[in-house]
Amino acid sequence: MPRAETITTRDAVAAPVRVLIVAPALDILGGQAVQAARLLEQLRQEPALTVGFTPINPPFPSVLRRWQSIKYVRSIRTSLLYWWRLLADVRRFDVIHIFSASYFSFLISPTPAVVVAKLFGKRVVLNYRSGEAEDHLRRWPSARRVLRLVDEIVVPSGYLVDVFARFGLRARSIFNIVETARFRFRARRPLRPAFLSNRNLEPMYNVACILRAFALVQQRYPEAQLTIAGDGRERTRLEQLARELKLRHVNFTGRVAPERMPELLDAADIYLNASEIDNMPGSIIEAYAAGLPVVTTNAGGIPYIVTHEETGLLVPCGDAEALAAGALRLLADEEFAAGMTERARRACEQYSWPAVRGEWLKLYHELARGQAVVAVQAEGKDELLPVSLNKQG
Repeated sequence: MPRAETITTRDAVAAPVRVLIVAPALDILGGQAVQAARLLEQLRQEPALTVGFTPINPPFPSVLRRWQSIKYVRSIRTSLLYWWRLLADVRRFDVIHIFSASYFSFLISPTPAVVVAKLFGKRVVLNYRSGEAEDHLRRWPSARRVLRLVDEIVVPSGYLVDVFARFGLRARSIFNIVETARFRFRARRPLRPAFLSNRNLEPMYNVACILRAFALVQQRYPEAQLTIAGDGRERTRLEQLARELKLRHVNFTGRVAPERMPELLDAADIYLNASEIDNMPGSIIEAYAAGLPVVTTNAGGIPYIVTHEETGLLVPCGDAEALAAGALRLLADEEFAAGMTERARRACEQYSWPAVRGEWLKLYHELARGQAVVAVQAEGKDELLPVSLNKQG
């Protein structure tokens, strides 16, 4: 008798499932755009899928390009172009996969896509990715109403599954894709006081805490170096703080393209993160892949991906002294740091495309066909069989 197993690499469907990704394009700074680009790249190689993309920030037609520099005109025209693209694109696909952040962004980007998709009777995956979910759902009841319209809520961490459950909303977790093969893992022997932070320079990431921690490290290691990779509203203030703290060897690189990140990680020896609000930062997984020991605050979903003293060091949010103490501990105990990075390296495997591929394909097929797709093994061969979602047992 056939034995049910997890989904395999063969996808026996009658016709390709048509999936439309609605998400920011890469010219918007942030993790959503990076994850959308990675998912698109992988899904477009799947013969069982036909994949389209509607950017929430569509480029202006060339005849209107001169209006793009005018702030309010740009916003209005971008919104109109986005709605027009949704109305033109959504009708041609079976499943609409919508990336989502929180607060006002939720209102202007995923909400229109949900409305249009439901107008055309399409199945909707709302891929919610913000570490601010709890505050957003508590303060914006309208967001909860929109979320109840979708067919599946997908989040990248068990942390957000738990948050949504507190509001009576069911979510499933599918991890972010981290292209670990792009990073060269190397053991740091000896471990140098060469630090990296690569979060956006926004208040929620509290890069100021990293600067204050680095000031304490530099009292012990005057030659210590810190690279701040990223940009945002806080940059001027942070550069001023670095001067006030009389820090040496601090380099603000500005925005760094994703393809340059392996180079920056390879040049550093310790990764620092001080976010106050977070979900599942891919930057920590990338540090794992490159062999950097991680010292991070325990904000939001970070304890779901970092196990204290096993794969990284966790410290309280806003505690610069604890962050510095963690960094100094690593520098003083290279054997401990080496063991931690080796365990972190093994943890990377669950964030690779082969690890999450089957979960995305299974979800799309279930929604598009109204069937659950399971793999069975019979006579030594793998085969996918449909199972009606309306039947029990």
